[in-house]
Amino acid sequence: MPAKNGTAKGNGAGTRLVIVESPAKAKTIAGYLGRGYVVESSIGHIRDLPGSASEVPAKYKGEPWAKLGVNVEREFEPLYVVNTDKRQQVQKLKKLLAEADELYLATDEDREGEAIAWHLQEVLKPKVPVHRMVFNEITKDAIQRAAANPRELNMPLVNAQETRRVLDRLYGYEVSPVLWKKVMPKLSAGRVQSVATRLVVERERERIAFVPAHYWDIAGQFDTGKDEEPKVFKAGLVSVDGKRVAQGRDFASDGTLKTRDALHLDEDAARALAERLRDRPYEVKSVEQKPYTRRPYPPFRTTTLQQEASRKLNFSAKYTMSVAQKLYENGFITYMRTDSITLSETAITAARRQAAALFGGQYVPDKPRVYASKVKNAQEAHEAIRPAGDTFRTPAETGLSGDQFRLYELIWKRTIASQMKDALGQSVSIRVTGTSTRNERAEFGATGKTITFYGFLKAYVESADDPSTDRDDQERRLPNLAEGDPLTATAVDAEGHSTRPPARYTEASLVKELEEREIGRPSTYASIIGTILAREYVFKKGTALVPSFLAFAVVNLLEQHFGNLVDYDFTAHMEDGLDEIARGDAERVPWLNRFYFGDNGEEGLKELVGDISDIDAKGISSFPIKGSDIVVRVGRYGSYLDRDGERVNIPDDIAPDELTAEKAEELLAQPSGDRELGTDPATGHVIVAKSGRFGPYVTEILPEAPPPAEGKKRTKKADTPKPRTGSLFKSMSLDTVTLDDALKLLSLPRTLGELDGEPVTAQNGRFGPYIKRGTDSRSLGSEEELFTVTLEQAKELFAQPKQRGRRAASAAPLRELGKDPASEKPVVVKEGRFGPYVTDGETNASLRKGDEVESITIQRAAELLAERREKVAAGGGKKKTTTRRRTSAKSGS
Repeated sequence: MPAKNGTAKGNGAGTRLVIVESPAKAKTIAGYLGRGYVVESSIGHIRDLPGSASEVPAKYKGEPWAKLGVNVEREFEPLYVVNTDKRQQVQKLKKLLAEADELYLATDEDREGEAIAWHLQEVLKPKVPVHRMVFNEITKDAIQRAAANPRELNMPLVNAQETRRVLDRLYGYEVSPVLWKKVMPKLSAGRVQSVATRLVVERERERIAFVPAHYWDIAGQFDTGKDEEPKVFKAGLVSVDGKRVAQGRDFASDGTLKTRDALHLDEDAARALAERLRDRPYEVKSVEQKPYTRRPYPPFRTTTLQQEASRKLNFSAKYTMSVAQKLYENGFITYMRTDSITLSETAITAARRQAAALFGGQYVPDKPRVYASKVKNAQEAHEAIRPAGDTFRTPAETGLSGDQFRLYELIWKRTIASQMKDALGQSVSIRVTGTSTRNERAEFGATGKTITFYGFLKAYVESADDPSTDRDDQERRLPNLAEGDPLTATAVDAEGHSTRPPARYTEASLVKELEEREIGRPSTYASIIGTILAREYVFKKGTALVPSFLAFAVVNLLEQHFGNLVDYDFTAHMEDGLDEIARGDAERVPWLNRFYFGDNGEEGLKELVGDISDIDAKGISSFPIKGSDIVVRVGRYGSYLDRDGERVNIPDDIAPDELTAEKAEELLAQPSGDRELGTDPATGHVIVAKSGRFGPYVTEILPEAPPPAEGKKRTKKADTPKPRTGSLFKSMSLDTVTLDDALKLLSLPRTLGELDGEPVTAQNGRFGPYIKRGTDSRSLGSEEELFTVTLEQAKELFAQPKQRGRRAASAAPLRELGKDPASEKPVVVKEGRFGPYVTDGETNASLRKGDEVESITIQRAAELLAERREKVAAGGGKKKTTTRRRTSAKSGS
């Protein structure tokens, strides 16, 4: 449990040990502090709850709570263990501390950084004075100020972070096993990730249920007859005889008109009315002008930076944070995990001075602009994301390149613009009237905008999620008209429209939605989105986030049986509780008790997961397709269509809203891909070629076993003969494979003879063709060699030293993508046995659903590599190559 700082006194002089989180940060800070300081990195977190049963200390293995790593019966006391890959670093830190007179814990100034500092103190057990050193930018002045003005550990922040960690462990370790039993093995649930997944699924449900409405209106083009520009302008039909013409907003999601007050024009009516309105006289009914003011956008906080980097630079949230981390560690920007939009006085002065120098004093207001956060319970670091230092470097002065330059430029422009004057202009609305040949009174409308003073727009213009939305600096100029001015209609045309389903979330819009609903901490959104993509609950089509049918099944189960856990308000309320603990207004143990054991008649988590016998596994994983008798089912090996036992796999790239009754019928009508090749003359068994989950293969059809004699037991399944199978070579296809090919494949593994009394076989394996003798093996150059390699050739191969690594590593890359921002090594796409993958020469990561060789970007490749490194570091994946240790990413909820 968290404890107060030690109070042992040193001699007041000598060596000061400063511990930061990352090696890159340590190197920079050491240069600023100079003599008398030793700066070392913890390389992220040094201890955590056990990640597996093997990490639980022997004395706790028999405890009923050991698998949780949290003693729920004893005030939710967490069991912390030093991470296996950090033990050597901890020993190094202890050795350095033994030679130091003071300890400065200089981890990040947020909840997680505060918790890391506390863990360091608990593990290192210092007997010298301990100081908490905090800063939000890595510049010489900032670091020296921080060293001169340390504080004590903020224990309410530590308690809040520890509560968050325990809460997430209880949620994940109690709910995930339910998913394993009822949906599919190895799935995960999370306090915020499951709610984020639900948002994406709900949007897709809306798209599936959506019924488009079709409506028509009329567009007119009018000529003023004047010599001044613009002379011609366009206007849309607004009303007929005082009745408003229906637009897209007037229709409900089921395609019906929401109000009787609107005139719904179909194609025939619109074309006929347009004909009656042609060649008729028109005049200006009214002109309204209003002053237009647009205030600057506030400086970036974490979420707005992620959103704008997504819109403008096509960065994912995770990649944005990776690049921003590099900029921060190298002293270019302030701390990038923050809810604040406040600028320090020195930053305001720097921004105003630079704006005046670049654009002129007339673009800078008399008084500085001060921004207040609208984020509820805003916390973390205490300043907005801005260029570091008391004076700002222009992008050209930084020496940066590539994506680091682009992101710095974005932050720099936004910061400068935040201290500039408002944009000013005029908004104009014109109404035009005319009468049809049937004396119908038609009214057309046009709106325009002119900018008279660009103000902050000279420096920065924010992008929108909807590409059809006008930019703030975009003008729509209309002619200078007055009431009663005559106009000539040069064109009057009917135009058809259809309502569109709600747009899918992008990373930017999902971040915005989570923040507006106050779900989770903004600093964790990047890792949350990374998690739901990595778990394949969601995949990407372009920038859109598309839920898989697996996500539908998981959300179905959670909504029906653990409704509170994915309720948006409940999740936001939990965040409020954590904030109360952070402020010291609430105690962690009573709060966790209510969540886990329940309170006042409300079920707690323990009781919710206690009895899951009423969960219908088939029911929650089945989704009838509207207008058909076909059902989508999520099985152990993926999603498939089912109609009375007739089944077909659903292609991975089909979005749920695209799987209509027509598309389902089309998939079921396709040939299964199974081909009967003939009969094996040796056994009489029929040989077939099939398409399987792991690729095409050949197999034999065994005759059905005869029923057992009366009084005899049926043969156990384990004792039933299994058919031979063999994967097709890369040079083969289902359409062309022959019976002879199949019989050769089924003959593998092939025995070549004996060497030193041990049999030598040629066989196809996970990493390609190879020969084997006992536990020794050697790779073959091609699959065809499996049938031609001789015992003598095998003997020569075994006499050679064993080569390490994939043979494919020497193959030419499919594409070169650029430098990875983390390793700063060139990244390429290669073809592997299990499909294409990206590599920087140190780490390999397979492409996922939605990733394509032709279109994958360096940003996406960097994400995949970063996720792979994190998985290896956490013990969740086998290292494929030797990797250097790097800073641990911030963990998500």
